[in-house]
Amino acid sequence: MLNRIHKYTVADGFLTLMSLYFYYTFGASFLVVLLISICVNYLLSFIITKAKDKTIKVLKVIGVLFNLGLLFYFKYLGFFVENINSVTGANLSVKEILMPIGISFFTFGQISFIVDRANGEAEHYPFLQYAMYTVYFPKLIQGPIAFHKEMIDQFRDTKLRSFDPDNFAKGLKSFIIGLSKKVILADTLARVANYGFEQTFYLDTLTVIVVMLAYTFQIYLDFSGYCDMANGVSLLLGIKLPVNFNSPYKASSAKELWQRWHMTLSRFFIKYVYIPLGGSRKGKRRTVINVLIVFVLSGLWHGAGWTYICWGLMQGLLVVWDDLGIVGVRDDNPDKKKKYLLREKPFITVPGAVGNAATFFMFVVSLVFFRSKNLGYALGMFKRAFFWTYPGFLTRCAGQLEMAENYVLRQIVTRLGIGSAGMVLMITMIVYIAISAFVMTRKNTQEIIAENRYDLKSVICYTILAILSLISLSNVSTFIYFKF
Repeated sequence: MLNRIHKYTVADGFLTLMSLYFYYTFGASFLVVLLISICVNYLLSFIITKAKDKTIKVLKVIGVLFNLGLLFYFKYLGFFVENINSVTGANLSVKEILMPIGISFFTFGQISFIVDRANGEAEHYPFLQYAMYTVYFPKLIQGPIAFHKEMIDQFRDTKLRSFDPDNFAKGLKSFIIGLSKKVILADTLARVANYGFEQTFYLDTLTVIVVMLAYTFQIYLDFSGYCDMANGVSLLLGIKLPVNFNSPYKASSAKELWQRWHMTLSRFFIKYVYIPLGGSRKGKRRTVINVLIVFVLSGLWHGAGWTYICWGLMQGLLVVWDDLGIVGVRDDNPDKKKKYLLREKPFITVPGAVGNAATFFMFVVSLVFFRSKNLGYALGMFKRAFFWTYPGFLTRCAGQLEMAENYVLRQIVTRLGIGSAGMVLMITMIVYIAISAFVMTRKNTQEIIAENRYDLKSVICYTILAILSLISLSNVSTFIYFKF
């Protein structure tokens, strides 16, 4: 409404205040941290405007250290002290610090701004525009990590302030798809995954495989579902967020997977860590070290724990293996333009399906580190996965799907004498995993909304999907990436 009467500054102020209120609902203390972060970074940007070259370099270091220091205090201090105590035998203690939600996302966004300001790649924006970029509520708490220019350029485009029915329709579709991913599939699979990783030392081999698959599908559906919802809400306002996922489980190599998975985090590390370290310009040995540094940092970004470091290191080693060029993947669709270059002149070439299966398998294995409480739990999960046992724990795992949505089906089956309630739950678990696997092979959300299909059949399908999602909200959990 404010944009319609050309009150653009007032509209920006309103959106900024509402975004701050949105963040305030998670905790008043969190809002204070966010405001301090915004003000300090903006002050540094202002000082850079007046500073000379040598001083600018110092200010860049100060800005990066301030942002990393803020992140370290809230996210890593406890982990650091714990490891100091383990190594030295000291008895240092630190109060439990509640981490502001989304701090990893808005901190990285501001690091990119300060570095670009110091490098002469960003202007000193008006305070309101900078604040709106930082606190823009669709991306604030769980990303994607948007760069300042791609957002502020859109805020400044007056053409985007007019109501666009096409964007609005795409936004609704994206939001409904994301919501269904989250509440219908991800939250249901979470029941299986959470139970399995809690009961690691009691599981049998078959249950471990099911639990690992459940979590692999859950984490993708949960995070990409959020990104779809965030982009959907943003499109309602006429703003497009950067794409964060592009069908990662279709990748045929680890390197390709990371061109498709959490794409905004990958591009951040490439631009601000990998390239400044020398990238691939300083020989193979240095390239390997740079890749491993990036992936260890990526692991640490996700959480303060050795499990995350191991996950990052494993992914880094897989990417290094790709770079060695020993094994290549044949393109099974030669008529289609291949977007991703996998390897050049390999010693061995395998079919695309083999590369895809191997990549998916290794990612599933790596996520055991990502999800486990500690390394002991992770090793316990691997032991049960690769050394066959079958005490029959699978039925207990399926029992976690005893939810309201399945009540009617269970009653029908048991009253008609077709089977037991346990059998219904087992079949339900298999069906949910199968549906999730099927979804991975279909077009992703960006591809779907680009089709611009608005026929009666599509409207009915989206309406049914929205109703099912709303019914399933009784089981909603927090998003996995909220804690990052």
